Amino acid sequence: MFRSLRHLARLARIAVTLARHDALFPLDRVAATAPFLRVTRLVRRRSLAAARPGERLAAALAELGPSFIKLGQILATRADLLGDEIAADLARLQDRLPPFSGALARQLIETEFEQPIGAMFARFDETPVAAASIAQVHFAVTAEGREVAVKVLRPGIERAFARDLDLFLWLAHLAERTQPALRRLKPVDVVETLSQSMQIEMDLRFEAAAASELAENFEGDPTFRMPRIDWQRTGRTVLTTERVAGIRIDDREALVAAGCDIGVILRNAGAAFFNQVFRDGFFHADMHPGNLFVDPDGALAVIDFGIMGRLDRDTRYYLADMLIGFLSGDYRRVAQVHFDAGYVPRRRSLEAFTQACRSIGEPILGRPLHEISIARLLAQLFHVTEQFEMEAQPQLLLLQKTMVLVEGIGRRLDPTVNIWAMAQPLVEDWVRENRGPEAQLRDRLEDFAELVEEIPRLLRGLDKIVGDWAREGVVMHAESLATQAAHRARLLPLLVIPLWLAAFALIAIAATLGFGR
Repeated sequence: MFRSLRHLARLARIAVTLARHDALFPLDRVAATAPFLRVTRLVRRRSLAAARPGERLAAALAELGPSFIKLGQILATRADLLGDEIAADLARLQDRLPPFSGALARQLIETEFEQPIGAMFARFDETPVAAASIAQVHFAVTAEGREVAVKVLRPGIERAFARDLDLFLWLAHLAERTQPALRRLKPVDVVETLSQSMQIEMDLRFEAAAASELAENFEGDPTFRMPRIDWQRTGRTVLTTERVAGIRIDDREALVAAGCDIGVILRNAGAAFFNQVFRDGFFHADMHPGNLFVDPDGALAVIDFGIMGRLDRDTRYYLADMLIGFLSGDYRRVAQVHFDAGYVPRRRSLEAFTQACRSIGEPILGRPLHEISIARLLAQLFHVTEQFEMEAQPQLLLLQKTMVLVEGIGRRLDPTVNIWAMAQPLVEDWVRENRGPEAQLRDRLEDFAELVEEIPRLLRGLDKIVGDWAREGVVMHAESLATQAAHRARLLPLLVIPLWLAAFALIAIAATLGFGR
């Protein structure tokens, strides 16, 4: 009861803040809220009368705190819900927020490392270069003379996020109890996924590890790079990395003036996204323009690794099959993949869902981005998921967000190019290597090898049980001993079978590739 009262009081304060900023306009479409909206006009700030709706909403979310700033950043990717102008205004929440003082940042760094800042940095710029919802960044020079960027968590951020996430979870449970139609969207799972992501984002050592893992995955690739981590100056609340120099990827004029090839940048961006998602199953899930630069060598340089996504192998296979199906116009394949993955209930019609997939794919197949209405497409997708009772997939939310961000970058650089079509050859090659006959044989051999590796352990376990029984005076019947011997006789030949399979596999692969002809 106390928790519910606390959250209701918090909701009232949120409503007042939105009302003061005249940011309750999304409720204009709901007739039942008309009396409430008339009352809120009494507290509106007249100074905001000339501001655009998106500017008013951004200001309200910024005042409400970091969790709501994160919500605004997510809404900035959903032009289908709020419109292009509002989404563009909300995009300002990405890295242009009021900073805390440089003196406080110094104090936080000294507290983290328990030593004077002068012992670590020859120079520390107190004026931050970026201020986001969770942390802000200062440029500095280490005692050894290296130029670095120092990221410092906002004070009190963990407590603020915990309070708001508890509110979001309460609302999600309330929605699932009172609105059965919303259960398929799994609001509770969505909030829990967000909570897990935020817990990782609150410890900058995890962010450093994510940057290190991503750099390892792209080792030797000159087109996509990450800043080096300064582990000696990195802790739970402070992250120090190599300073990245470059042009923001959405600054087309500056890129052209610097002699950059826009087509090459787009190809590299598409390839980087593809390799992260399909090749590695580990991807940067916050690739907005403030986190992506083109360095002096023409490579893409990414920063801010607080939000990362992971996909297991089976999910990557499903996604690749779906993408190939859409790009090739094979809508039956797209539909079958959805059924195989369990995304569509088995009681639904495969033929009807194939038709629905065609209604989504045909309007966009082979067309440039400027001729595609993403808002209309997302509206159609939502209608299809509702019509076919498809449950939300929380593990794909970060991927969906990242796809919207990457597509937005492509639209800014060259709206006549479809960045996903550029990645089609990469997807097709990956599918051949990972889903072709040789790959399937390799997967089966690996699975069988894992099974064979278990056989000696099973035999040792069986011998140990018999030995323990013998030491404890348990007398086994002669028939039981004979059964045990028979089990051993059946298991031992399995140790030789992998050699036979390997030989047959080599022969089959050699025949497929034409060796010996």
